Amino acid sequence: MHWMSVLPPLVAILVVFWRKEVIGALLLAIVTSELLITLQMGDSVALTFTATIERIVAVFGSPSNTRILIFSLLVGSLLAYIRESGGVAATVEALLARGLGRTRRSASLLTVGTGVIIFIESNLSVLTAGILSRGLFEKLGMSRARLAYFIDSTCAPVCILILLNGWGAYVLGMIEQQGIPGSSVVTLWSTVPYNFYALVTLSFVFYTAITGKVYGPLKAVEQRPQGHLDIPQHVPSNSKARFMLVPLAVLVFGMIAFMIGTGNGDLTQGDGSKSVLYATALACVVAYFMLLLSRRQNHHQLVKVGFKGMSELLPLVTIVLLSLALGSSLRELGTGLFLASLVGDFLPLYLIAPMLFLVGAIVSFTTGTSWGTFAILIPIAAPMIIALDLPVPLILAAVLGGGVFGDHCSPISDSTAVSALASGCDLLEHVKTQLPYALVAGGITFILYIIVSLIMI
Repeated sequence: MHWMSVLPPLVAILVVFWRKEVIGALLLAIVTSELLITLQMGDSVALTFTATIERIVAVFGSPSNTRILIFSLLVGSLLAYIRESGGVAATVEALLARGLGRTRRSASLLTVGTGVIIFIESNLSVLTAGILSRGLFEKLGMSRARLAYFIDSTCAPVCILILLNGWGAYVLGMIEQQGIPGSSVVTLWSTVPYNFYALVTLSFVFYTAITGKVYGPLKAVEQRPQGHLDIPQHVPSNSKARFMLVPLAVLVFGMIAFMIGTGNGDLTQGDGSKSVLYATALACVVAYFMLLLSRRQNHHQLVKVGFKGMSELLPLVTIVLLSLALGSSLRELGTGLFLASLVGDFLPLYLIAPMLFLVGAIVSFTTGTSWGTFAILIPIAAPMIIALDLPVPLILAAVLGGGVFGDHCSPISDSTAVSALASGCDLLEHVKTQLPYALVAGGITFILYIIVSLIMI
């Protein structure tokens, strides 16, 4: 049954690329996984149908998952309020008047810079960079696919390099449980120069932002006429940039405040899922009252605007829901553990780091979660480090980089869905246009791990 545990993610990935339809692919993958679990337990195959439904329902049994889903819906309302206010158009004009975002290069660097600066939480980073830049990209004729690539390929690598955030706290907690000699904090920070995937990916992002050159499917998308979604044809005459910038500032500073609050005064110990939900809800409230007090629309009209914004994101929220359900089902099935076991004792020492990177990418790609990959592979890598006296930073960095690499390539990753949501890009188009960049970065990283391992081990 072990080898069969890879069937559900394979079903999802094959159906996605065959039918170009994500929701159906995820549902089929969940059904396949639940069928295998049912057979494993010796129950009737007829129970697969109800087991699938219960697996999806069980997503809401996790407060963290429920917060992610509510956050995703509230983003729709926030975007709708900002768009309705004319704040996007006014902000674009204000930035252009101040010499910011006048060219494709400056707009791209503004987007990337926003993703780098807001490193405290990946979803917040993606959301802020996406909202701030959508209007600029539209004004300058750049595609949503390019924006999705920028924010997705900036935010996760930055979060795993600048570790003063939930990512750092999570990985630190895992390292402390493994009995690796030395300070866990020093060990974690020492992984940064060896996290080649994050460093190579960021170098690609800055290259693209500075030169403006794009390749592969992204180039084909850029050559198509770009739509006008965020800048309405008739902008309210009294529209001001504050209708966008104030809710955005509330979102960012609210996130910081809530991270400190939920972490009992320690930003790095804050609860990311709680904080991003609270901050997004507060930003929605502020945007609502700003529009209400401007007397453009009454309460009933604004409620309709908010729900219309939510409805626009329902397909993506459904994808996030199903990806969370699939991840839970695959954990019970043991898919990640089976893939991790492919790193056997027979490997030469210099191949352990590159193979951990590769297996981490496969686990993350097939399960759609980089954090889940860390939870599976760090406990496997730690005993190898201790028993074989391997360089700790190199091996741990390979695991962390592999998790992010697979996440970037995966059409069933919730972070991929959030990036598509924040940029207004079609999910499959985002996956297709980002994939070549991620694969090249992954290939370079694999070679670098071989070279560095030959030097260090």
